Amino acid sequence: MSAITAGTFPAASHSWRGEIQATLKLAWPMILTNLAQTAMTATDVIVLGRLGPDSLAAGALGSNLYYLPLVAGMGLMLATQPMIATELGRRSTSVRDPRRTVRQGLWLAILVALPMWILLWQTEAIMNAMGQDPRLAAMAGQYMSTLQWGILPFFGFVVLRSFVSALERPGWALAVMVVAVIFNALANWALVFGHWGFPALGLEGSGLATALANTIMFVGLALVVSNHRKFRRYHLFGRFWRADWPRFRMLVVLGLPIGGLLAFEVGLFNGAALVMGLIDTPSLAAHAITIQIAAATFMVPLGLGQAATVRVGLAYGAGDREGVRRAGWTALSLGIGFMSLAALTMLLIPHHLIGIFLDSANPANAAVIPIAVSFLAFAALFQIVDGAQAVGAGMLRGLHDTKLPMIYAGFGYWVIGMPLGLFLAFPLGMRGNGIWLGLCVGLFVVAILLVSRWLRRDRFAHGAPVVGDGQPSILALH
Repeated sequence: MSAITAGTFPAASHSWRGEIQATLKLAWPMILTNLAQTAMTATDVIVLGRLGPDSLAAGALGSNLYYLPLVAGMGLMLATQPMIATELGRRSTSVRDPRRTVRQGLWLAILVALPMWILLWQTEAIMNAMGQDPRLAAMAGQYMSTLQWGILPFFGFVVLRSFVSALERPGWALAVMVVAVIFNALANWALVFGHWGFPALGLEGSGLATALANTIMFVGLALVVSNHRKFRRYHLFGRFWRADWPRFRMLVVLGLPIGGLLAFEVGLFNGAALVMGLIDTPSLAAHAITIQIAAATFMVPLGLGQAATVRVGLAYGAGDREGVRRAGWTALSLGIGFMSLAALTMLLIPHHLIGIFLDSANPANAAVIPIAVSFLAFAALFQIVDGAQAVGAGMLRGLHDTKLPMIYAGFGYWVIGMPLGLFLAFPLGMRGNGIWLGLCVGLFVVAILLVSRWLRRDRFAHGAPVVGDGQPSILALH
């Protein structure tokens, strides 16, 4: 093993116990940061709900248009994480290469945000073209007129978060995120309803609050990386406008498939919600509750997948074949273990979980609760495979393997999952249960394909020669 080690990889990777400790230490701040991001979204929904059903509906319309390009763009920014991790694994004292990656990541953030601003500025026209209620379309346009300006700082935050995570210091991103969540709640209260001397801006106030919170996230983390002794030696913002087209192209090539995979997944669940609306209102309400519960548990394997990207990337950059193997299997085992417990919880106490969102004593909810219970049973079924695909994608990302995972996601979600769900829901009369069964099958297919890809790479790596830069040629497998 020592013969192929080209960098200084953390000692914890040389034992399974050490790898578990290192992965958990890295993952828990990432998990909490993901949950904090979810809390920010939940805050916006709660505030818009207090404005009334029309404002909530208009906000939902605008958000559906906003989040799909936002998530796809975020995938491009996430390419910085495996690149920086690999560079640091190859040479832990490297300063220039991580700095080049961060700078070009910020360039990419600017160039991606520009067309998104142009698109979202036309929100009202787009909603009208889709046949939405003109009044709601106009309200959605007002909401987006302020919310859209938060895209660029959010992308910048993702780049800087990837940097501190690759240096195994994700706690700073969590600290900044907590501040932003608190600010977002207070700013929503002040700007939407006109408290503390501010004008009551309604929907525009909520969008402005979130845009300002995103700006705080970026500025806060920029101050940390500029002043903290662990980060300031990288001088990330010096000579920022100097072009580095080779590094920029590397980011685009690696990041486009990541964005595509995320867009396929987010689009699947957005599409499922639209179909639920065609069935009936109780099914849509039950679906919304079940998705909220499933999204909360998903934050754990998502964070473990992000940690796997860093740990696998560090080992890959160091040329440590066994380190790559341990890092990947450790994260996958932890993710599946947690999601198994989550599935058991959903099966054993569904009414308690649903009770967090609905009052079972209220007769108005009588039609929703039994549907939500059945949906939650299907959510329990896909917990393990959902966790496996989230961590599996992160593991492969650490090896810079992103193209085939994107194809797998497109195939599993949109060739198998959604068509099967629609067939079960309508021709076979399973309604909402059919949609959820289709989701389960789609996630199962993607999980199997991703883990199979990892197994092939794992076997190949152990018999692979070492290429010139000290890395095992495991990226040669396509």
